[in-house]
Amino acid sequence: MANISKNIVDSDLRAHVFDDLMNFDSSYSDIEYKKINDRQYGCIITDLNGNERYVRIGAIVAEEREDMTARELMQKEIDEYNDKQKRKAEKAEARAKKAEADKAKREGE
Repeated sequence: MANISKNIVDSDLRAHVFDDLMNFDSSYSDIEYKKINDRQYGCIITDLNGNERYVRIGAIVAEEREDMTARELMQKEIDEYNDKQKRKAEKAEARAKKAEADKAKREGE
């Protein structure tokens, strides 16, 4: 079996757990969540490489703020995440274009 990278495996595990938690018709509906402590639950899932993995699900409660509402704070964090993902994609696209230009330049010489 091919060894799939950690980033891909971890992303897949998170996607399956969130899908199971948010959609009740998930293909992983046999996941058994166990209480770890007052802030976390955990489960065991087989990853894309065939290894059993322990996935923790935590509940983080944000502090109350005087300068913004809970809804404003949540939207701010969503916007920050989306901005970071957009910048990351733009950088990846720029790297790909530069690599393509460099390759063309090397082949042209």
